[in-house]
Amino acid sequence: MGFDCWTAGDWPLAWSLWGDPDVTALLGGPFSEQQVRERLEREIACREAHGVQYWPLFLLDDGTFAGCAGLRPYRPEEGILELGYHLRRACWGRGLAFEAARAAVRFGFHELGAAALFAGHHPANHASRRVLQKLGFQFTHEEPYGPTGAMHPSYVLKASELPGPEPSGARPL
Repeated sequence: MGFDCWTAGDWPLAWSLWGDPDVTALLGGPFSEQQVRERLEREIACREAHGVQYWPLFLLDDGTFAGCAGLRPYRPEEGILELGYHLRRACWGRGLAFEAARAAVRFGFHELGAAALFAGHHPANHASRRVLQKLGFQFTHEEPYGPTGAMHPSYVLKASELPGPEPSGARPL
């Protein structure tokens, strides 16, 4: 799994992901072309402003676009980033969400010095729950998620609770 950065020229990739009603069913979709364009613009702006985004993912063996995974500010004053991942249907059930999320977690703690990571999922998305639990995230509360109108189970993974030494440089972002 390889990461890249979104650019305005990635519209076809963005549409193939966030324009798919099956992918967005638990994210508040389906989304119109305009909503997908705005999502792509927000990802690009997030990287420009904060150095993070839900980066596009590609399979290393053949370069196929697989989806996105990454980080965004959640509570930056506390050093907390939000983890997220969205995969294309063809990539479901292959362990790619865990692999991509694990890479984003490592980046968040070891490269960015995050104090903690937050993640939530739609209550019907049992696969995302398993990924988060496997990564060591702990359930903390339910939180309303505007795009779906549902209360989403929410989790936190703290740098201080990682196995082994605490990542150096844990600090507010």
